[in-house]
Amino acid sequence: MPSSTKRVLLYRLGSLGDTLVALPALHLVARAFPNAERRMLTNFPVNVKAPPAAAILENSGLVHDYYRYSIGTRSARELLSLWWQIVRWRPEVLVYIGGARGVESARRDERFFRLCGIPRLIGVPVTDDMQTNLWQDSEQALEPEGERLVRNLAELGDGHIDDPESWDLRLSSQEQATAAEAIRLAGGLPMIAVSVGTKVQSKDWGRDNWRALLAEVASHYPGHALTLSGSPPESEASEFAADGWREAGGGPVINLCGKLTPRESAAAFAHARLFIGHDSGPMHLAAAVQTPCVAIFAARNKPRVWFPYGKQHRVVYHRTDCWGCGLETCTVERKKCITSISVEEVLAAVRATLG
Repeated sequence: MPSSTKRVLLYRLGSLGDTLVALPALHLVARAFPNAERRMLTNFPVNVKAPPAAAILENSGLVHDYYRYSIGTRSARELLSLWWQIVRWRPEVLVYIGGARGVESARRDERFFRLCGIPRLIGVPVTDDMQTNLWQDSEQALEPEGERLVRNLAELGDGHIDDPESWDLRLSSQEQATAAEAIRLAGGLPMIAVSVGTKVQSKDWGRDNWRALLAEVASHYPGHALTLSGSPPESEASEFAADGWREAGGGPVINLCGKLTPRESAAAFAHARLFIGHDSGPMHLAAAVQTPCVAIFAARNKPRVWFPYGKQHRVVYHRTDCWGCGLETCTVERKKCITSISVEEVLAAVRATLG
């Protein structure tokens, strides 16, 4: 019985955004196995701008500990060490919350976890339907990734994906207090949160566009404060964009790049009237705390699959003839899917959200 299960291993790779879209699945597992120790098998980040899963889930109670390995490793010693760590812990259940990497890849993972002696495997996507974001007639669009993940865990119950509690990061009072102190310079003004960074070249809208957009937003919404979020290397690009805000006479600017943890950043986003950013981890953080997002998307992914979850968000996405390419670096088409997005389009989405 789930209530008597003592050890559950969760499998989820990825960094900030990948972890956040899995929140409803993680909450579902916690409800299904409330008395179990839950450990996550995940990867070391492959990019300095990408926080590990633990940076998002610490203090949440959703995961208690971690096993980590390098994605794509061919090291027999590393794989044997990982196998031995799992065998020694003796998990009774494996809950697979992995991305869609193909049926054959899922079957290899299944064999590995069987070799670890785990008697019950849940959610391993060994069929095409489990691997696919299905078409939803009601929305005339593809299924969001978070929905695919909870669908694959249907034997554990309803994922309640539309319930804000399923996206709850369970921020601590200390994290909330740290965020409140960080945005104190806003002086109580309504706040607009912005993140101009991305770790993927094909998702980058361009610093000149960001600067022009923030000048327009400042002129339309005087009396607002601006907060900038991202990793430390993104601080300079954020300041460049914020100069447009300043030149248009905008309110206080608070640059938080590299100054808060991801969870503290989420607590800061919760104070904002609006978040504006790329398809990125910070965007998913803002969506998790129910802050309306205006998200600027490249067409490298299929529409809606990775959009911020919820009806309160507005996404600017151009479906060009090369959509769904999956490229991280785009040179041949010169990122035409995202560079064709105009400042005026994004401003219109901001105004439609803020009124």
